[in-house]
Amino acid sequence: MGNTIYTINKGVNKPLEFNGLKAQYIWYLAGGLVGLLILFSIMYIAGLNAYLSVLTGLSLGALLFYYVYKLNNKYGQFGWMQRKAKRSIPERLKSRSRKFLIQH
Repeated sequence: MGNTIYTINKGVNKPLEFNGLKAQYIWYLAGGLVGLLILFSIMYIAGLNAYLSVLTGLSLGALLFYYVYKLNNKYGQFGWMQRKAKRSIPERLKSRSRKFLIQH
């Protein structure tokens, strides 16, 4: 079995990229895989059928890869964080007085 070397492309002022995943999506995928490993371990220790545990893990893993790559392609490096941040900005401000507009 030969050794495989994967290159991580990172230039000056460029995001970390690995196999097409950019920046934070690498961490989302890694966290999801750790979560799947923990879920599989819990299912296996609980005594569920091993085939059911493996099938569940593979199915959820495929969904995880699909969803993370979909987000990566749709939003890019910072787009998803900007979209989440935009939700916290109010559409309009209401004030019943002009007090905050007057500077002393």
